[in-house]
Amino acid sequence: MTQDSSTADETALHALVDGRLTAAEREALHTRLAVDTQAARTAQAWMAQREALRALHREVLQEPVPPALAQVTRQLDQQRGRLGRWQRWGGVAAAVLLAFGLGWASHGQWDARGPASQVARARPVVDFGRQAVVAHVVFSPEIRHPVEVTAAQQEHLVQWLSKRLGRSLKVPDLTMQGYELVGGRLLSGGQGPRAQFMYQNLKGDRLTLYVGALEGTPDAQAARETAFRFTSEAGTSSFYWVDQGFGYALAGRLGRAELLPLADVVYKQL
Repeated sequence: MTQDSSTADETALHALVDGRLTAAEREALHTRLAVDTQAARTAQAWMAQREALRALHREVLQEPVPPALAQVTRQLDQQRGRLGRWQRWGGVAAAVLLAFGLGWASHGQWDARGPASQVARARPVVDFGRQAVVAHVVFSPEIRHPVEVTAAQQEHLVQWLSKRLGRSLKVPDLTMQGYELVGGRLLSGGQGPRAQFMYQNLKGDRLTLYVGALEGTPDAQAARETAFRFTSEAGTSSFYWVDQGFGYALAGRLGRAELLPLADVVYKQL
């Protein structure tokens, strides 16, 4: 490790969070973090983010391998039977990783053979609410870069995101509820670009409003309706709804009763 004795660079912090440091390196970095409070807060936020994401997808990580994927793996193994042991396992691992990535993209196809609750979970509108939760978990802990464009450039932020999403956007005002706009960013979603607006109160608690088009989804009726839905995973909750083919989701580390009136304020302003 080559960083200065009083500070820790982001590469070292990533290695710490990912558990890639030796005992000696970890001890040396903790000594530096003791005098670098900014880096220490960043490391703590990243660790919390990592655990939240793992908790969010724990049910998927614990799911058995789908039969179709297991069959593909066996076929690949048989086809590579004449290769060396390491080559064979390397090829299978790569195939599994590729299939896992493709499987996530078409998760509803695997679930379609399961219970009705799994099919419902794969619906685009429901997925939109889950994506809002994931986006909140990923970006809300950020200390240095929580947004791409700050609230100081709100007019530019709204114009930019409106152009990218193809619809005139409006940023709700939550100052009466104790939340100030931090800023926003552009994200990629399952049905196209997404906008995320972030708010923060005096205690440092954050809310995010996730916005994006749901036109042309397989569930056309659900994409047209306007109704509040609720989801909660890994301590993060979201109320989401669809209005004229456009999805909105307000997410935060709040309970249902606390988040509902905030979502109602946002809904009425939009």
